[in-house]
Amino acid sequence: MKLLMLAALTGALMMPLAGTATAQAAAYPVKSSQLTANPLYNAGALPTTTCAEPPLEPDNRKQARDYLDAVIACLETTWEQHLTNAGITYRPVKVRHMDRIPKKWCGYDIEKLNSQTWYCDRTETLVFQLGKDWLDEPDDLWLFSTAASMYGYHVQKLVGIAKAYDKLPYDKKTELYEQQRRMSLQNECFAAAFTKSVWPIEGRNLSDWNTLVRLRQSDDPAEVREFGSRASVSYWLKRGFTTGDPGSCNTWAAPSSKVA
Repeated sequence: MKLLMLAALTGALMMPLAGTATAQAAAYPVKSSQLTANPLYNAGALPTTTCAEPPLEPDNRKQARDYLDAVIACLETTWEQHLTNAGITYRPVKVRHMDRIPKKWCGYDIEKLNSQTWYCDRTETLVFQLGKDWLDEPDDLWLFSTAASMYGYHVQKLVGIAKAYDKLPYDKKTELYEQQRRMSLQNECFAAAFTKSVWPIEGRNLSDWNTLVRLRQSDDPAEVREFGSRASVSYWLKRGFTTGDPGSCNTWAAPSSKVA
C-alpha cells in the first residue's frame, strides 16, 4: 500500500471532538469507569468464526464495495454473538457507499480526500468513499482492517464508551488529543482482535498481517497527534491480534506512554 493511500486516511477515523468542558482537566489516569472498567472488557475473547475475502481486482469500485459489505457482515456475525452473550444490547450498523461524501455529512467537516471513511454516531452509519488510492493495489489487508477498525466506533457506541468519551472533560488540547488517541487506538486493537478471531484467513499468512501492521495510519510527529505514534499503533495492533480479546484493548487504563 502506498504513502498516498496512507495520507488519504488522515482525519477520516476521527469521532467528533469531545465536549468543550474546561472546568476540570481529565489527565491520566482517566476517571470514568464506563471507559476504564467497561463490561466489554470482562466478556472474554471474540468467538472463533470464518470470514472469506471476496475477489478484489485493482480499480474495481463495485468489487471493493462488495468486499467491504462482506467484511462488515463478518463483523456483525462476530460482534452480535459476543455482545449478546455478554448481555449487551446489539444493533446492526448501517452502511452507505458514496462517490463523494457531502461536505457537512453528519455534522463533520468532510475533507477533500480521494478515499475516506466515517462513522456517524447519531445514526449509527458507516460511510465509505473509495477512490483510486485505495483501489489501485487492493491485494493487502488494508480495506479489511479499515472496515474492522471503523466498526469499532459502532461497538464503542453500543457499549457506552462513545457516550462516556463525549462527556470526558479536558483542560487543554494536548489532553483532548490524548483522549482521541485512546479512542482511535482502542479501535485498532478491536480490529486486530477481530482479525485474530477469523484467522487464518484463506490465502493469507503472517507476512500479510505483519505488512498491515507497518501500513496502518500513525501520526506525523510534526503534526496534530490524533491517532498515535507508529510504536503505539503497532503495540495495540499486536496486543489485539495476540489475544483475540477486546478486554486487552483497554486503552483508557493504559499509561500515557502507551497511547503517545
